[in-house]
Amino acid sequence: MISSSSLFERRLLARDRGAGVLRKLWSIPWLFVLLLCAIAGIGYVALTSAGSGNADLYANRHALRFGFCLVMMLCIAFVDIRLIAALAPLGYLVGVGLLVLVALHGQVGGGAQRWINLGPFQLQPSELMKIMLVLALAAWFHRASWERVGNPFFLLPPLILVLVPVVLIYKQPNLGTSLITLALGGVVFWASGVRWWKFAGVIAGAVAAAPIVYANLRDYQRARITTFLDPESDPLGAGYNIIQSKIALGSGGVWGKGFLQGTQGHLNFLPEKETDFIFTMIAEEFGLVGALVTLFLLLCVVAFCLLVALRCRHQFGRLLAIGLGANWFFYVFVNVAMVTGSIPVGGVPLPLISHGGSAMLTTMLGFGLLIAVWVQRDLEFGVARD
Repeated sequence: MISSSSLFERRLLARDRGAGVLRKLWSIPWLFVLLLCAIAGIGYVALTSAGSGNADLYANRHALRFGFCLVMMLCIAFVDIRLIAALAPLGYLVGVGLLVLVALHGQVGGGAQRWINLGPFQLQPSELMKIMLVLALAAWFHRASWERVGNPFFLLPPLILVLVPVVLIYKQPNLGTSLITLALGGVVFWASGVRWWKFAGVIAGAVAAAPIVYANLRDYQRARITTFLDPESDPLGAGYNIIQSKIALGSGGVWGKGFLQGTQGHLNFLPEKETDFIFTMIAEEFGLVGALVTLFLLLCVVAFCLLVALRCRHQFGRLLAIGLGANWFFYVFVNVAMVTGSIPVGGVPLPLISHGGSAMLTTMLGFGLLIAVWVQRDLEFGVARD
């Protein structure tokens, strides 16, 4: 028989566990969760329009993916941040392994080998790799002293961690994502306290190597650069996308043409309106006001990432928050700059708005990690390595 004292102890333990779960639920930044829901809601409306009013074409699948990813994000938020830091090297190895698998047996589409076919879902490992890279770099630097970060030999292993996925992604070929991955690594290096003159040396080397890189680009990649400099040089070929995008952006005016009233999108002049050029759809139908509201919400995510970094006591969480914020910012910046003709077209989606599963899955995975950092921001762990 169970004694009354042991039964009482079990009840106390169950009560403490329940109180701990409630405390964690209370600690979750629900305003941030609502912000993500609002952005995904904009995506649902835009994708309904991209399907000419048929939500079953893109929008409903978008909503189902987001619902699944939302549950996944909240589950990750309860994971001990120390366990996440310990598993970061394994996650990096998994990411690299998936990139190697893509190189050997990946699915080819649009002249590039970037996807792994998982039946009803296609995974783009290069998107997942960016999150795994941030985790690995944060785990490497979080116990490093200022003196150690200044040692060039200490920086060699994390530099290799960055270059390995960059090369594998570039070989797919995927120049845009490889450059974003390289920039993402640079942001984490900078946030870790790496001296500015080391970045100056890397930038000087990159400028010197630019002619060699350009000479080895594929024809379509060179065409994108030429089209960026002069879209009118091939208005019916390589320059078609950006010319139609600019027409749609300008035709929206201040208030837009109205939901389902965008002529460029619904008359099929605007290419890839459900993916790369979804922001153009929003600007055409909801005008400058709708575009600015969308940008404001997207940049609020970056602001929250910076807030987490400022409030976090441990270096691992600070670096992780900065890296995840930079990843989101690069998504938004590259996509918006691309559709406005500010940079060459590179095939980067607008996160939580564009149609597609890989970008949503990886960004929500990252936000689960971000919320875990926020919930455990006062935790102190890791001793500086001399």
